[in-house]
Amino acid sequence: MLNIQPKRGERAADEPDRISDRAMDNLQFIRETMERSASFTAVPGFGGMLMGVTALATAYIANSQVYLRNWLVIWVTEAFLAAAIGLLAMWQKSKIGGQSLLSTPARKFAMSFAPPVVVGVALTFGLWRFEHYGVMAAMWMLCYGAAVIGGGAYSVRAVPVMGWCFVALGSITLALPRGYGDEMMAASFGMLHIIFGAIIARKHGG
Repeated sequence: MLNIQPKRGERAADEPDRISDRAMDNLQFIRETMERSASFTAVPGFGGMLMGVTALATAYIANSQVYLRNWLVIWVTEAFLAAAIGLLAMWQKSKIGGQSLLSTPARKFAMSFAPPVVVGVALTFGLWRFEHYGVMAAMWMLCYGAAVIGGGAYSVRAVPVMGWCFVALGSITLALPRGYGDEMMAASFGMLHIIFGAIIARKHGG
């Protein structure tokens, strides 16, 4: 049987390539593992505080409305404004911190946050259609709280805690007499955003 040995030059040329390939594979595996296990830290603290301030102003304006449809339009407008503030602040914080909004933690955060929000939009349409305005505020708090809890599973600890506070206030709102919606919206979307926004800004870089 012929025993063909590789030439000395060929062995020397091949081994560095194999070592380099294995090293690159190991680095890629380590990078992907760290990315999957990392938290999404670009949740904006200062942006959350600004969202809280606009919610307080909106609660004051909405509480003075006579027609319920105008009340709904005001709060829906606030929802779009708050979403714009949150996204812009998140983009700015991720840019400063060097964390991509397309990273694995960011995608997990978004995919967990989105479903309760979509449910809230659908329920808002259904309640508006049948003119059940009285339970909208509680429903918004509960759906938003569920969204924050889901997304917060991939973020810093303060985020899911805030979500549970929203759920608690939403549940209390359901038990209160009719007419306390704006006050509870101010307490939840206003004060909770300001308080937890300050905590996140202080402990997690803005």
